[in-house]
Amino acid sequence: MNQRIYFLDNLRTFMVFLVVVIHAGLVYELVLDGFWIVSDPAKNDFIGLVRLVLDVFVMFTIFFISGFFMPNSVQRKSPVEFLISKFKRILLPWLIAVLTLIPIYKMIFLFSREMPQEEWFSYFHWFNKTGVSPELFSDNPVQNWLWFLPVLFLFQLAYLGLSKIKINLNVSFKMGVILTIILSLVYSMTISEMDLTGWHHSLLLHFQRERFLIYFFVFLMGALAHEQNVFAFENRNKKQVIILNVVLSFALTIYIVTALNLFFNIIDPEREFYIVSKFVDRVTFYSSLILSMLSFLYVLVDFFRFNFNKTNRLMTEMNRNSYYVYIIHVIVIGIFALGLLHVTLPVFVKFIILSILSFIGSHAIVFGCKKMLK
Repeated sequence: MNQRIYFLDNLRTFMVFLVVVIHAGLVYELVLDGFWIVSDPAKNDFIGLVRLVLDVFVMFTIFFISGFFMPNSVQRKSPVEFLISKFKRILLPWLIAVLTLIPIYKMIFLFSREMPQEEWFSYFHWFNKTGVSPELFSDNPVQNWLWFLPVLFLFQLAYLGLSKIKINLNVSFKMGVILTIILSLVYSMTISEMDLTGWHHSLLLHFQRERFLIYFFVFLMGALAHEQNVFAFENRNKKQVIILNVVLSFALTIYIVTALNLFFNIIDPEREFYIVSKFVDRVTFYSSLILSMLSFLYVLVDFFRFNFNKTNRLMTEMNRNSYYVYIIHVIVIGIFALGLLHVTLPVFVKFIILSILSFIGSHAIVFGCKKMLK
C-alpha cells in the first residue's frame, strides 16, 4: 500500500504544479486575453504550445489518481458517512471559494486592465450581462478553475452508486483501457458531430463537454486499477515503456498538428482548411488526443513509480497541501502577475518566474493558514 500511496501522491502534487504552470502561461497568451485574471501586454506564442501539450494529460492524470483512491474510501465508510466526508472535503471548500475567490478574481481582472470596479452582485459566477461580449470575464463570470471540484464530487457520487449495484462484469484492467479508448472516441465524436463542443456553464457545473465523460472513464479506470492491484508487480516492463513512448511521440505529434489546424480554422472561419476532410480530421484529432492522454498517463505513472516512490517531510507536507493549493493558486497567480506587469524581462523568463513564485506562494499560504488554525 505504501508503494502506491507515495508515488501517486507525489505525481498528483507534480500535476498540481503543472496546473499552476498552465494558468501562469495564460497571462502571456493571446487566446484568453479578455478572460484571464491578468493579461500582460508581453506575449509569447511558444507558451501557448506548452499549454497545448500540458493540457493533454494534466487533468486526465489527476482524475485517474482521484479514481484510484475511491475504492478504499467507499469500503471504509457507510454511504451516508461517505457523502458527508466528500461534502466537507469538496463541496464546502468549493462553495466558500466561489463566494470569495471568484469575486477577488474579478476585482483583479478589472484592476489589471484599469477598468472601474462594478456593482457587488456582478462579481459572482452566476451573474450574466445581456447584450455584451461573452468573451469578457467581467461581463460573464464563471467558476473558472474551480470547475474541477463539483465535477469530481459528481464522479464520486456516480462511483458510489455503481459500487452498490451488485453486477460482476469481470473486466480486466487491459479491457478497461480498451473500453476507455473506444468509449472516449465515440463520446467525443458524438459531441463534436452534434456541434456541442466547448464549455458548459451553469450554477453548479462548469465543464468542457467533449472531455466530460473522458474524464469519468479514466476516473473509473483509476478505480479499476486499485481493485485489480495493477501496481503489485515489482519489475519494470522496459519493453512496454519503450513502446508507449513511441506511441506517445507519434500520437502527440499528430494531435498538435490537427489541433493547430482546427484552431486556425476557428479564429479564421473563412480559412476552412482540412488535412483530409472535416470528419476525418476530427476523428484523427480525438483519437490522437485520447492515445496521447493514455500514453502520457502510463509514462508518468511508470516514471514516478520507479523513481519517486518515496517521501520525506517536505514531500509529505506538499502532498497534504496540494488540494488547497489548487483551490487558491489562480488568485496567487493574479497577485504576482500584477507585480510583474511592468517588469522588463523576456516574456518566457517572466512566465517561469510567475510559475515558480505562484506555486511556492500558494504552498506558503496554505501552510501558514494551517499553522494559524492549529
